[in-house]
Amino acid sequence: MRKLDDLDEQVLAALTRDARATYAQIGDEVGLSAPAIKRRVDRLLDDGVIRGFTAVIDPGAMQWTTEAYVQVFCRGNISPDDLRAAWEPIPEIVSAATVTGSADAILRVVARDVGHLEQALERIRRAGAVDRSESIIILSRLIDRAHP
Repeated sequence: MRKLDDLDEQVLAALTRDARATYAQIGDEVGLSAPAIKRRVDRLLDDGVIRGFTAVIDPGAMQWTTEAYVQVFCRGNISPDDLRAAWEPIPEIVSAATVTGSADAILRVVARDVGHLEQALERIRRAGAVDRSESIIILSRLIDRAHP
């Protein structure tokens, strides 16, 4: 993968703030023409720097107000790619990461209520080589810098 230059980083920052921004809007922000921005974005996509575009949905808008962190313990050795493939189709999982320590992964899961959370946990456990899981339900969010 080639090294990113300052303009690439500015384009990525603009897309991170608003992935729906037009090439012209991004160009105005970074001092390039819309066609030049399109070429850069296409190259960043081709190089795998940009892996895709997605909508970030407020779980509260869907009335998914129950939130939990779930530590997952797997049987045997399982690759991060296999875990991603197993869990990506489960919409209640809003983030997942492999971790150090005794757990293999930690998930952030949102649901409508505890019953919905339980259903999501069952799907998580069936979707891979999961031996067991431990859930911690969030009572109140004190600091959340990742979600403006």
